[in-house]
Amino acid sequence: MSIGQIIRKKREELKLTLDEVSGLAGFSKPYLSTIETGKVKNPPSDAILSKLEKILQFETGLLVYIAHMESLPCDIRQEYESAEAENQKWRRFMKNLIHKKTDVSQIDTIFTESRMDTRQSGSLSAGRLVPIINKVAAGYPSDFNDLDYPVGIADDYVRCPDLHDPNAFAVRVVGDSMEPKFSEGDIVIFSPSQDVHNGDDCFVRFAMPHETTFKRVFFEADNKVRLQPRNEKYSPIVVDGKRINGLYRAVTRIEVL
Repeated sequence: MSIGQIIRKKREELKLTLDEVSGLAGFSKPYLSTIETGKVKNPPSDAILSKLEKILQFETGLLVYIAHMESLPCDIRQEYESAEAENQKWRRFMKNLIHKKTDVSQIDTIFTESRMDTRQSGSLSAGRLVPIINKVAAGYPSDFNDLDYPVGIADDYVRCPDLHDPNAFAVRVVGDSMEPKFSEGDIVIFSPSQDVHNGDDCFVRFAMPHETTFKRVFFEADNKVRLQPRNEKYSPIVVDGKRINGLYRAVTRIEVL
């Protein structure tokens, strides 16, 4: 989530209105709205973010930290987040090791638990920058152009917490065949590192001709693949697996308001 989305989510959880928060913070409701929607021309200052931390009951310094992270160039940010994730994993591991006062023979078990605890942590993060490469039709296969960007590069990005795949990419959905789960305009993030199983929602890339679509994927006999819309008014299509040169599982949906 972006810092604006984090602020709005917390405000709504506390059942506070824009008027109430802007009044307590001492700046206008329209300005707070632009922060929440990400349309603010100038990033909010540390002083403003510190006020919001107190009003919205955030941990002291959290919003300021996230804002500073968002301002970093993409490549530097990715290197920092990767190192920080590794550090957190090992800190958790050492805490478990000390707490359990166990012997060396149990280290493998504790290490596995440490990794699980890290993945399950509920702490907020500004998230990895994922490139939005274009649009994908949630209908029948259509022409697709990934704009010839190198992996990880685009002219627009979205943030995705807890995603560590450097080859992840995002697309905007076109059409209604994946409703009600995915609506037109939603941004869906796909991870090439994730295994694909029957029933997964996938970005499907065809080699002959160069087309893509967004469907649930089912593997059938004779190397056939059934592409199943979620919207029941659309019929599935069955294609030869040889036509497909890419299947990428959806890992996150971001609703665009």
